[in-house]
Order: sequence, then structure tokens, then C-alpha cells
Amino acid sequence: MTNDREPDKADSSSREASAPQRVSAPQAMRSAAEQLTELLGRAPQSVSALRPTDQGWEALIEVLELERVPDTSSVMASYRVVLDPAGNLMGYEQVRRYTRAQVDKEGR
Repeated sequence: MTNDREPDKADSSSREASAPQRVSAPQAMRSAAEQLTELLGRAPQSVSALRPTDQGWEALIEVLELERVPDTSSVMASYRVVLDPAGNLMGYEQVRRYTRAQVDKEGR
């Protein structure tokens, strides 16, 4: 005698096995920072944003582009980093350059 539930169970487990596992938010942050460092050769100053997407993760990472004296005149850049669910870098782009002392205006 067969159980009508078993084929559903097998189909369900095969779907789960083929779906990539999503790394946690802290793992995604570390992965984005480490992989961007490898590509740019400069260590990030901070991860200013991280959000899950349908394709994985998207992070916004701040990097020191050009160090100047005084420090407040150093040039910073924001990079958008796209990761797959497993935390592998899929792409990145520079989205903004600014001086360290620059403050965004209200409502921006």
C-alpha cells in the first residue's frame, strides 16, 4: 500500500535542495565588505545599508578613496554591492563620491 503524501514530500525536498540557502545578514555584510576589498584593494570604512532582495542581498559600502589632510577633506565613495543568496558577489558600482565632512541635506 502506498502513501499519497510521499510523492509530495519528495517533490518538496527536491525543491528545497535546489533553492540556494540565504546567508544571514551579518554574513552578507562581511561577505560584501571582504569581496569589495579584494576587488578595490581598499578596506571599507563601513557598511551603511544592507537589504535582502529577491536575487540575494544588496549592500551600500563606504570606502576611503583619497586620504587628505585635514581628514575631513578626504574623498569617500559609496558602492552598491549585489550578492547572490549564498553571499557571492554578483556585481558592484560606485554610486556616489563625497568629502568626509559632507552631510546630506534634510529630506534627501
